[in-house]
Amino acid sequence: MGKINEIVFDCDKPARLAQFWAGLLDGYAVRAYDEAEIARLAALGLTPDTDPTVMVDGPGPSICFQNVEGRRYDNNRVHFDVEVGDRNGTVERLKQAGAETVRVLPTYTVMRDPEGNQFCLVDAREAMAA
Repeated sequence: MGKINEIVFDCDKPARLAQFWAGLLDGYAVRAYDEAEIARLAALGLTPDTDPTVMVDGPGPSICFQNVEGRRYDNNRVHFDVEVGDRNGTVERLKQAGAETVRVLPTYTVMRDPEGNQFCLVDAREAMAA
């Protein structure tokens, strides 16, 4: 079984949309930028306002706002990242239930549910830390 790790929004302006949702949801706030992260962004020619990935944290799952250039109609703009302990086993179980694998990457697998909605299976935090 899995648990929601993040809710992910594909968007044009992550910082602006993150501020909107943080202002709407009780107990949620844009994740603070420490000096190391600000320096990392600056080395890339970016600022917190132009960061291509902005996180919002609160009492429930984190919300990730990620820049995706252009609208792709084959991809839903909001999807769950579901944390699982056995990604390969979960993929096989979900395929038997009607899901399909879109692509497999080192730390996550993109899938579609039986009606074509995309979601990602991500390795449990313990597995990623190992």
